[in-house]
Amino acid sequence: MSTQTMPAAADARSASKSAEPVSPQTEPSSSVTNEQQPKLPYVLCAGLFLGPLTWMGPVGAGRNVLTPQIFSNIDPAGKVAAVALLSSFVSLAGLIANFVFGALSDVTRTRWGKRKPYIVGGLVIQALLFVFIANAATIPMIIAGWVCVAVAENAVAASMVAQQSDRIAPRWRGTASMCWGVGWTCCQVITIIASQFLGNPQAGMYLLAGISLVLGLAHVILMNEKSNLDEPRMQIDPNSLLSHFFLPMHGARDYYLALAGKLLMVVGGTCVGLYQLYIFTDYIHLDLNSTKLAVSTMTSISLVTGIVFGVIAGPLADKFGRLKAPVAISVIFIGVAAVFPYFFPYAWAMYVFGIISGIANGVYNSIDGALNLAVLPNKDTAGKDLGIINFANTLSQIIGTAIAGGIITLFGTYRAVFPASFLISLMGACLFFMIKKVK
Repeated sequence: MSTQTMPAAADARSASKSAEPVSPQTEPSSSVTNEQQPKLPYVLCAGLFLGPLTWMGPVGAGRNVLTPQIFSNIDPAGKVAAVALLSSFVSLAGLIANFVFGALSDVTRTRWGKRKPYIVGGLVIQALLFVFIANAATIPMIIAGWVCVAVAENAVAASMVAQQSDRIAPRWRGTASMCWGVGWTCCQVITIIASQFLGNPQAGMYLLAGISLVLGLAHVILMNEKSNLDEPRMQIDPNSLLSHFFLPMHGARDYYLALAGKLLMVVGGTCVGLYQLYIFTDYIHLDLNSTKLAVSTMTSISLVTGIVFGVIAGPLADKFGRLKAPVAISVIFIGVAAVFPYFFPYAWAMYVFGIISGIANGVYNSIDGALNLAVLPNKDTAGKDLGIINFANTLSQIIGTAIAGGIITLFGTYRAVFPASFLISLMGACLFFMIKKVK
């Protein structure tokens, strides 16, 4: 395997000053060189922007906003345990699916390309499962439906994330990552929409299914992935199988630091985000109508700040070649945001939380993708290796749910999740600072 020696965004500075070719030994793992892509690929960036909105937006809104309300309607006394159980099973299924589909998409050869079949198939199945969940009558049926959604959404996620390695040259990685990150931030728009259906979650689930399909079609058209039947096929031998279907073994120190840092960052955010509905209703003691307004307000604040700072951060990363420090500092501020509602159990403190975490998440989401690409051990296994990094978005939910649920049960209050979020985020930032080969 080749070893990463230079951050993705660092090429932007030298590329802007000189037309001389960059040594392939100093370029990050990429299927497209700077010389092959001299101009920013605007259409591809637009497709990457839509990517998270096709799966993370609808799934996050359905699972974190509408489903807790459904659980409240079915079993008010057992809703916290039901959310914890849901998150644990979903995260486990997603962890396995992300790895498997990332690896499969790396070695797939079809007339439609290697990523598109999993994206289209996953989105269609995901939408159908939304309809099933909307009509499920019991908590076990709902959880089973979400477990199946986790498999479908991670087939989509693992394939979409790898498109940046497939289609974007190193000099544009910061900007392309920004487009993906801003799209991730804009998923909160879908959360705002879903929060308006707390009184009728079934209709909300139908709407999310439609949003997923429409935006998914737009993404596929913009990315316009071609046939890859001419690419070499994987050799069936022990070395190839280990490379494509096992954890990276060589030159992967920074890769694992990025993986662990991301895991802790998401765990810290999950401690608060997973229970935000109940924080407003049971910790701040708002009624349903006030909760709908509060969730929409906080989400809107996070959305605006996230977009503004996300749009700024990506191009600056390309210009100055800095990825590690902004990512690590943003993770620190994600933890700092949790300090305010700990000391002040009022809606305005959650709005302050939304402002600070929105800024921090905007910067993080904008640059994290470029950092992940910069630490990849091997471009030929990008789907699998990025899928492993994306484990943080699934495995961390198991850990975050267990921590938050245990703290709430132990202390009998949601207040204790805020210092936990702060400490976990701080540990994640320290791991990012330990990365050596990326500035």
